[in-house]
Amino acid sequence: MTDHERHRTDRVGWLRAAVLGANDGILSTASLVIGVAAAQAASHTILVTGVAGLVAGAMSMAAGEYVSVSSQADTEQADLSIEQNELATDEAGELAELARIYEQRGLDSALAQQVAAQLTAHGALAAHARDELGITEAFSARPIQAALTSAGCFAVGAALPLLAVLLTTGGYLIPAVAGSSLLFLAALGGLAAFAGGASLTSGAVRVTFWGALAMALTAGIGALFGAGV
Repeated sequence: MTDHERHRTDRVGWLRAAVLGANDGILSTASLVIGVAAAQAASHTILVTGVAGLVAGAMSMAAGEYVSVSSQADTEQADLSIEQNELATDEAGELAELARIYEQRGLDSALAQQVAAQLTAHGALAAHARDELGITEAFSARPIQAALTSAGCFAVGAALPLLAVLLTTGGYLIPAVAGSSLLFLAALGGLAAFAGGASLTSGAVRVTFWGALAMALTAGIGALFGAGV
């Protein structure tokens, strides 16, 4: 056993933001490009639309993650402030509360009291944050990290279907963008599943299914409106 074991939950925060950002980048940009291409738009228009989607999507992901995770961070800080005040005004009551938590987890009363007393002496607020509020280092909110990770991964993901647009001409654009994007989505889903300790196959299949559905719907809408113009 090593001095510090690393578990998959240690990476859950950045992994969630990275996977969400890259998946959205590939899927939204590919679907946008396919929809516009199905409407018989010019190649330049398709490319400009894709680039605009990349920039707008990356900023939207960053703003959304920052606001969402900031709200979580604000809630955590508010709870910690309440807990700090309770520790300052009712130290004995908080010690008893901590001991009850350990009793509910299976320790006998005497041992629970001993553990609570030692953890309180070592760091009362940290003990209550972890065992009463469920706030730990691995799951604590990091708004800036989440925003930058989501925006960066979205931009990287969105660049992949745009690369297919640049390398493809004529009537092959839609199948090229769709095919390459689905491969990218499958690889991303499998990678995310592997990093999280889940099945590679199920991770790849579920991402690919929703990606194919989104592209099919936008292609249909683009063809419908393109024919009507």
